[in-house]
Amino acid sequence: MDGTLLRSTATIELARQMGQLEAGQEIEKAWGEGTISDTDFWLKLLDICKDASPADFDDAFRNSPWMDGVAETFEDIRSRGEDVIVISQSPTFFVRGLEVWGANETYGSAVELGSPLKSSATLLPEAKVAITQSALAARNLSPDECVVYGDSSSDVALFTTYPHSVAVNPTPVLAPLAAKTYLGSDIREAHAMGRKLIATSTRNQFAQGSSS
Repeated sequence: MDGTLLRSTATIELARQMGQLEAGQEIEKAWGEGTISDTDFWLKLLDICKDASPADFDDAFRNSPWMDGVAETFEDIRSRGEDVIVISQSPTFFVRGLEVWGANETYGSAVELGSPLKSSATLLPEAKVAITQSALAARNLSPDECVVYGDSSSDVALFTTYPHSVAVNPTPVLAPLAAKTYLGSDIREAHAMGRKLIATSTRNQFAQGSSS
């Protein structure tokens, strides 16, 4: 979600809403540099949000700088009888908001206000693969019938597992692994790239079947 659907991070936007933007930026920087643990990161974020109300969370979500066309893209996907699954390292309580816009399923790090923080709270990159595999199996779909989108190192495992991938404004580590790369601010355009990957794959499979 962060960097792919959201042109920011959930942490930054939550901190901004709570009037603690600098604190949010500091923990994001420290986490990126590896100078604090996952547990310390989440504890600091929970401290920033300790006085937040449901309205604060709603406002943080609504006022965040989302990519253009997120809800429209979800609607288009679902209108085709397909499903939208969002898997993110951001807190579950923030990622869940995308269900209002049409995401069929959302998964995030197991971080909830008022609940004990587990040492395994962070949703790891390999979990993204496991969740995707489970979702495909439940729908009797093959890897060729799935498009994965991402932007950073936490998506490397997904991009090396699934052939149809679209990197959205990617970091240098992810870009070389993508089937397609999108640079811009409209997720509808990235989705169009993904649809072309599926269409091309289907045509090739048909052609191979016809010639065999």
